[in-house]
Amino acid sequence: MSSDRGPGDDDDRNNPFKGTPFEQIFGALGGFPGMGMPGTPGGAGGPGGAGGFDLSQIFGQLQSMMQPYDGALNWTVAADLARKTVAAGNDPSTTARDRDAVANAMRLADHWLDATTHFPSGVTTPAAWSRAEWVVGTMESWKVLVEPVAEQSTKGLAGALPAEAQAAAGPILGMIGKAMGAMLATQVGSGLGTLAGEVLTVSDVGIPLGQPGTAALVMSNVREFASGLDVSEDDVVLYLSLREAAHQRLFAATPWLREYLVGAVTDYAQGVEINVEGLQARMEEQLRGIDPTKPESLQQLVDGGLFDLPKSPRQEAALGRLEVALALVEGWVDEVVGQATAERMPAAAKLQEAVRRRRAAGGPAEHTFAALVGLELRPRRLREASTLWGSLRTRQGPEARDGVWMHPDLLPTPADLDDPLGFREDAVAPEGLGEEDFDAELRKLLDGDGGSGSDTTNE
Repeated sequence: MSSDRGPGDDDDRNNPFKGTPFEQIFGALGGFPGMGMPGTPGGAGGPGGAGGFDLSQIFGQLQSMMQPYDGALNWTVAADLARKTVAAGNDPSTTARDRDAVANAMRLADHWLDATTHFPSGVTTPAAWSRAEWVVGTMESWKVLVEPVAEQSTKGLAGALPAEAQAAAGPILGMIGKAMGAMLATQVGSGLGTLAGEVLTVSDVGIPLGQPGTAALVMSNVREFASGLDVSEDDVVLYLSLREAAHQRLFAATPWLREYLVGAVTDYAQGVEINVEGLQARMEEQLRGIDPTKPESLQQLVDGGLFDLPKSPRQEAALGRLEVALALVEGWVDEVVGQATAERMPAAAKLQEAVRRRRAAGGPAEHTFAALVGLELRPRRLREASTLWGSLRTRQGPEARDGVWMHPDLLPTPADLDDPLGFREDAVAPEGLGEEDFDAELRKLLDGDGGSGSDTTNE
């Protein structure tokens, strides 16, 4: 008896992932008949034979890399790996002398900054940290920054499947998501552990990552930074303390600012879009040569850039907003620290240039982490922002410069950074406020009564 069906038709009916990225994943794990691994002979599909899924093979592979956890990432794994990465290098404990040096430098920094900005001190706890202490002290903030991106990436991968494939996958999809989250956690942990070997302060990425008021310097990194400069270590500690204290003042005086930056990261994450065809082509390339008998098979997908997805228009817009805001923060810090050191610290100009170059270029670990989560916490237009704030202070005084931070709607735009000397050239108060209203709002802000957003949002 003849049949119109070819020998591969039964295989196709047993493969609900046909034509999707998951066909490549399960093919690498020996999951379907006729799929095989890319680059392998035959069509038997591995140990599963001709009967469909080899569930024991798939479950064994996934369970080998999974532990129970909540959220998009296994943060226990990430934190442990970050600490192990730090411990693998040289991470000396801080000494009483280190702690005293930072405390004294922070007190002097706050005294100098009192003369350059009316924002009150935001430092409540000066600290000298080891690299491991930086990992522990900043982990909660990293969760807030990274979790949205990871969640959307793993959800987007499952959402790229057709509805019938999602229904057929059943619990395997959940396991895939957890496995991907566990693997991504190893990359985040490794990235944070490496980043701990480069950061100088707790606000080094532009956002204070510790508890409010905690102004910390990572002393072993500070010493390495100082060793490459013809400047004394005491001057480096003081200059970095000035920058850290300035960050703390700005964020303490503008409570909306942290949420604004985190909101840009969240918007970036929500713009993640999975292109099924493009992702499948990349996965086919990445899966060549993977050994399905080894638990680390799927790990190579992450290492090969599974989550390095093309940016959507929504992501590009969010990233632009984030970069401008970070540049404005760093530019303001640069401006007020420059004013504070102008007549007091001969080495400040050299240190300013060294910090500007470092922040503009980013270090190897920063590049690694940016490639991992898809965004960079880097102020690309720091110099323009610093010029803008300095020009505004020169023309209208420090009160006008600091008053711009009353509300996010008053912040300079990318177009303003294109012409930093012309920002609010003819204005005497922030747009939309009369002079008396501006003075009143500024007094509330500087006294610590404003800036929450509740009084200024509904203008």
